[in-house]
Amino acid sequence: MAFVLINDSSQTSVPLLQSCIDGDLPFAKRLLETGCDPNIRDNRGRTGLHLAAARGNVDICRLLHKFGADLLATDYQGNTALHLCGHVDTIQFLVSNGLKIDICNHDGSTPLVLAKRRGVNKDVICLLKGLEEQEVKGFNRGPHSKLETMQMAQSER
Repeated sequence: MAFVLINDSSQTSVPLLQSCIDGDLPFAKRLLETGCDPNIRDNRGRTGLHLAAARGNVDICRLLHKFGADLLATDYQGNTALHLCGHVDTIQFLVSNGLKIDICNHDGSTPLVLAKRRGVNKDVICLLKGLEEQEVKGFNRGPHSKLETMQMAQSER
């Protein structure tokens, strides 16, 4: 299992983020029910959704989404939760709820590129490739596909 290193000592002072790292669904639910901000960030700009997705905790991702977590939130490097995710069920949840597979971070990397760099398992790579192919063919694509724009710019060079 490959996931992003998220061991920041500063996160222990933010209970919701720590519960997302630990996979503590009951505690995260209690915090959210008492008004905790589902979009609170750590010192790298990552939300609980980023942290839960990186750990493959789809149940916490669902809970955060239910309480209004911003699926399009990016960290300070432009990564969405999908960029940090390396787990099939979590990727499927994020994409089925509107995250585009072709979204690029500040370095121009898609979730597939980052997954390959991290060495995630082949099932995840196959899923991401298949989803990217659907984007390129026009399925689930909005009017401003970033992957298509990058490919057009490269072909014009």
